[in-house]
Amino acid sequence: MAISDLDDIVSYIAAQGGPEAAERIYTRIMERIGTLSVHPARCRLVPELKDIGVDAYRELIVAPHRVFFRISGNVVGIVGVLDGRRDLAELLIRRTLFP
Repeated sequence: MAISDLDDIVSYIAAQGGPEAAERIYTRIMERIGTLSVHPARCRLVPELKDIGVDAYRELIVAPHRVFFRISGNVVGIVGVLDGRRDLAELLIRRTLFP
């Protein structure tokens, strides 16, 4: 799902701002995701999920996008990359409770 999310973001930005803009945001998001290999727990719990008692998911902000992930032992699993300007509460609940 996260790969599809990122593809959608890059395609949208390419259509609106051109391929160079799309490449810049793709690179920025991927570089920030790469930082999760060190101390991923530094990122906050996803507030929309924490409010309903789900504390297994964290987020990395790459403004205006939000990268959602889970930590399982030494593995960080990216579960979504979404535009943070959207109302994400319902979508996040559906994705996490009914994957």
